[in-house]
Amino acid sequence: MPTAPRVVDHYDSSGRNRRLILRFDESASIPTFEQLRAQLSVMVATGLLEPGDRLPTVRDMAQQTGLAPGTVARAYRELEQSGVVATAGRRGTFVADDPPVSEPLEERRRRMRELAERFAFEVRQLGVRPADALRAAEEALAQPDR
Repeated sequence: MPTAPRVVDHYDSSGRNRRLILRFDESASIPTFEQLRAQLSVMVATGLLEPGDRLPTVRDMAQQTGLAPGTVARAYRELEQSGVVATAGRRGTFVADDPPVSEPLEERRRRMRELAERFAFEVRQLGVRPADALRAAEEALAQPDR
């Protein structure tokens, strides 16, 4: 049976504190390290974790998730071997600059520009002041992932 979601703090590439939601099913036949590795890999592939984002240390991740440090270390090792993350010694573990499973950074930036242009068009169509639209967008972005 899956356990309650676990909220894990991490830092994005600009140093802002962010949160990840992880779920583990300890009764599943899939080892817990693999569940962690797979979830982090998907977060990178979908852009929830971006190049340069710093993952918690093994010790912090273990503490925040309730997993054993060896379990977290194995997941991180496998992510590093597959090129998804890079370890920089004492500086920490970071999402790789060009992870093999992620959308290329330029493509992501292009999509972001298109999204911003659509947002601006809709705001103008509604006759909403830019400051109000930006405030609403910031509030929406501040909501935890659902």
